[in-house]
Amino acid sequence: MPFSKVAAVEGNEKWDLLVKRETGIYQRDSDIRSEFWRDYNRILHCTAYRRLKHKTQVFFATQNDHICTRIEHVNHVAAVSVTLCQRLGLNTELAIAIATGHDLGHPPFGHEGEKILQKIVSGFSGERFWHEKNSLWFVDKLETLPGPDGYEHNLNLTYAVRDGIITHCGEVDENAIFPRQEYLPLEKMTYANQYQPFTWEGCIVKIADKISYLGRDIEDALTLQILSSQQINELKEMLGEVLGTGDINFREINNTVLMHRFMMDLCQNSNPDAGIRFSEEHLRLINLIKKFNYENIYYHPRLEVFKKYAELVIQSIFDFLAGMYCSKETINELKKVQPSFPLLAGYFIDWLYKYSTCRHEVETKYANQIVYDIENEVDYKRAIVDYISGMTDSFAIKVFHELTSF
Repeated sequence: MPFSKVAAVEGNEKWDLLVKRETGIYQRDSDIRSEFWRDYNRILHCTAYRRLKHKTQVFFATQNDHICTRIEHVNHVAAVSVTLCQRLGLNTELAIAIATGHDLGHPPFGHEGEKILQKIVSGFSGERFWHEKNSLWFVDKLETLPGPDGYEHNLNLTYAVRDGIITHCGEVDENAIFPRQEYLPLEKMTYANQYQPFTWEGCIVKIADKISYLGRDIEDALTLQILSSQQINELKEMLGEVLGTGDINFREINNTVLMHRFMMDLCQNSNPDAGIRFSEEHLRLINLIKKFNYENIYYHPRLEVFKKYAELVIQSIFDFLAGMYCSKETINELKKVQPSFPLLAGYFIDWLYKYSTCRHEVETKYANQIVYDIENEVDYKRAIVDYISGMTDSFAIKVFHELTSF
């Protein structure tokens, strides 16, 4: 049975669960969009999506306009996901919504920023910080859009999209991915890759994430000239051995060629009985490329220097704001230092008015859920972490410069 028929049967059986929202959402009689397309539009127009254009993918705060940023990566994943779903007869609107929203909670400075915030969060709450759950937290609690009433409301996405966002992690070390059958409370998930997605489309996005970054990271490394001729020859030999193509012209080993090969191989080998899968040859290839990238790109000495800087930036911002805590008087304490730190303190005050119990102190157009109790110090520190994780690389550096300028 092809994917289209299986997906139709499964979709009919659990459709109400897939399109379920946490609360009701306004309806227009003239709206021509599906539930998943509405989700895609809501993600596309939220501010967290816009900030991805200034967030690290691999190379920190790059000054080169042609190096991949987080927003390009998200769009690459969306394009690959749609192509695969079109071929396999799956729901392209669901796939593009998941793909576009999957990294909305990614911190500044890429996975290094994630590691730094994990260390900070574990220090004051003992909880885990992982970007997949943080992305779900952002779309559930932090990102807002103005409704027809003029007030800001939470995005309130469907279960299928929210599920695909939190379950998109997981390296494809094992071949074959199948959607899970259980309908689970997503906020109860405790670590990355704990569960497979609830839909075939979520499984597609999970693999498209890997297809999208491996080749592009190599291209960027070449552009920035951080790969030696010896490493380039090693890559050529590795690809030649696996693909059996003999002497490969390196100009042909680029993201376009690699993505095409992986997508075609996935389509040829995937079916409802076998799952979403690569051939053994291409699974080996994707893992070899990943290993090459870790050894020669992700742990490159030039990146190691910036990792230390990123930790200094994030830790300094957190420590400064954490030191301002004074229970009910916290806002007043922040206002005292706002003239010296207009960006850091000013925007954080706005953050607290929008999301904390301080909201009653001012007139606002916010109708989104309050998530922090200002009298709870752990809540306050969580607010700082959320504020930092929403920052772009460039904004984090700007506010760090406020802290170090006199």
